[in-house]
Amino acid sequence: MYELLLFSLFLAVFMGGMSLLRIGLFNLSGKKLKTALAKVIGSPWKGFIAGIGITGLLQSSSAVMVMTIGLVSARVITFPQTIGVILGSNIGTTFTAVFMTFSVEKYIIPGVILGSLLCFMPKAVYKSIGFSLIGLFAIFAAMGGFKSLAVPLAEYPAVQTLLGKMDSHMLIALLTGLIITAIIHSSSAMIGIAMSFLASGELTIPAAIAVMLGANIGTCITGYLASIGSGDEARFTAYAHIWLNIAGVALFYPFIDDLARIAAMLAGQPDVQLAHSSVMFNAVTSLAALPFAGAFARFILYVHRGKK
Repeated sequence: MYELLLFSLFLAVFMGGMSLLRIGLFNLSGKKLKTALAKVIGSPWKGFIAGIGITGLLQSSSAVMVMTIGLVSARVITFPQTIGVILGSNIGTTFTAVFMTFSVEKYIIPGVILGSLLCFMPKAVYKSIGFSLIGLFAIFAAMGGFKSLAVPLAEYPAVQTLLGKMDSHMLIALLTGLIITAIIHSSSAMIGIAMSFLASGELTIPAAIAVMLGANIGTCITGYLASIGSGDEARFTAYAHIWLNIAGVALFYPFIDDLARIAAMLAGQPDVQLAHSSVMFNAVTSLAALPFAGAFARFILYVHRGKK
């Protein structure tokens, strides 16, 4: 029970760190990014590049999806223009998984102290940088906590049984990633948890990749909830996000073992292999779908136009 309470605490720290990082980065550039997003997504390719850049800056595909749905709801942009943004945001969100693999434990306390001092500065820009630093190092602190608890948690019979089933059945691993991500509204947190069990040897690379694939579907819940009551165009945007991620997962699911082998050739550390797998999955699926953005938008309209 003690380990479960600590795990919940570290999860709260991770989620709080993500929120602080997002708030700090959004305060620094959010309004400009929103204006830029509205101006540059005239074509799927422009929206694609904008989606990568803005998601990479804000460290949250969910935040970009909510922003995009808001623009669609306000009729600043149209639904077909959002397809490129969605595809780009799927790539931009992989930056979080990559930076979570960095080893910065010795900088956590100095980073939090520096961020706290900046929060007391009178200028808003310094406060925003302070929030970002506190959030960033809170994420790394939580990752360290996840790793330290992986082995003790794996000794719980229920967790041990689940891990065993996830290693034996990729579908169970995928559904686990989907459900937990939908509950906590953060694919980054889910991938961070998977990385901790990878590092301790309690989870295999193929199972962790399946969890990552499930997390890519589970993260769609935030955009869907944001679209409720926001009009048909916003609803179509949320459905497009769901369909694209489901299609990408369905495409890659049979090749999980192949993806694991390719990732193993690119890196030796298991957590880095998972991060590379996330990048490859999202890059390949997004680039493959981008040339068909217009046709895909028409498909969504055909399927969902009559559904309320």
